Amino acid sequence: MTNPVNIGIVGCGNISSIYLKNCTRFPSLRVLACADLVLERAQAQATAFGVPKAYSVDELMADPAIELVLNLTIPAVHGEIGLAALQAGKHVYNEKPLAIERESARQMLELAESRGLRVGCAPDTFMGGGLQTCRKLIDQGLIGRPVAAQAFMQSRGPESWHPSPDFFYQPGAGPMFDMGPYYLTTLTMLLGPVRRVTGSAQISHPQRVIGSQPLQGTIITVNTPTHIAGVLDFQSGAVGTIVTSFDVHPGKIKGIEVFGTEGTMILPDPNAFGGPVIVYRPGELDWQEQPIEHTHVENSRGIGVADMADAIRNGQPHRANGELAFHVLDIMHAIHDASREGRHIELQSTMERPAALPTGWSALEAHAA
Repeated sequence: MTNPVNIGIVGCGNISSIYLKNCTRFPSLRVLACADLVLERAQAQATAFGVPKAYSVDELMADPAIELVLNLTIPAVHGEIGLAALQAGKHVYNEKPLAIERESARQMLELAESRGLRVGCAPDTFMGGGLQTCRKLIDQGLIGRPVAAQAFMQSRGPESWHPSPDFFYQPGAGPMFDMGPYYLTTLTMLLGPVRRVTGSAQISHPQRVIGSQPLQGTIITVNTPTHIAGVLDFQSGAVGTIVTSFDVHPGKIKGIEVFGTEGTMILPDPNAFGGPVIVYRPGELDWQEQPIEHTHVENSRGIGVADMADAIRNGQPHRANGELAFHVLDIMHAIHDASREGRHIELQSTMERPAALPTGWSALEAHAA
């Protein structure tokens, strides 16, 4: 692209390296600056990835050259930083979730609309080659009309490997808010919006012990549910089941499966960009692995930002958008609300399925209007 969008990255923690690696290669983006509460972290990442400037957060927001803020901060301040970027006249793309609370996320979307700005949000794994192949095959009717889906993300939690895992066990995180966006974004991308949910949630282990360095042995007090089971009624008529857990040992049921009138599809890991797409259809002798027809099967975090930049320049909708992210946030909150209140909850939000990517689309290539 001859006119890339200038971006600034706020938050130079664990996830920033893969974003910097990719965003500095995408022709629709120009990374101008990094910022962090700890300036030395911003300086280190700027040096490592050839970014011209290392800023404080306030300095980055004040730089008129920066058009889009990529917000990689912890979930607790996603809303605050996102609003600050919009108030500074910049587009914003948040790491997931969009915000901790619905109201903060709603304020972002309303402010962006009033100022002619855009909101984007991770995850963008649904734009990877694996899940886009699933989208194409389902849309083509390979498994018939989808009638049900199941999604399972079960683990013992991140404290065994993450260098600073406390935030995973605070409000706005937990397995649903941390990992649920990958699964729910995939399901809604494939099946459309959810109209009603119910669920059950609990804290199975009130305290966790960090097993990783540099905080090994530190006790974490858990302040958010860590095992959540939800039922999703889609507007299309399909019914979904989702389980997210930081409380259990590995089991054989994992990932996402979609069940149609003419077959079943096993999806790749929604936290990855590639992986096998496997289909069973009556009359066939066995499950059949489908050829991947789209690009980006490697770790391509940031392609949602690149697509957003293309869309800004070309005046088109972007795919990893705020409406989709808000609907996912609403679903996650509603499942928790349903558990507390012991009832089904009708969702007030909705979304449109983002446009499927053309076969061969790549964020490594410029895309003219």
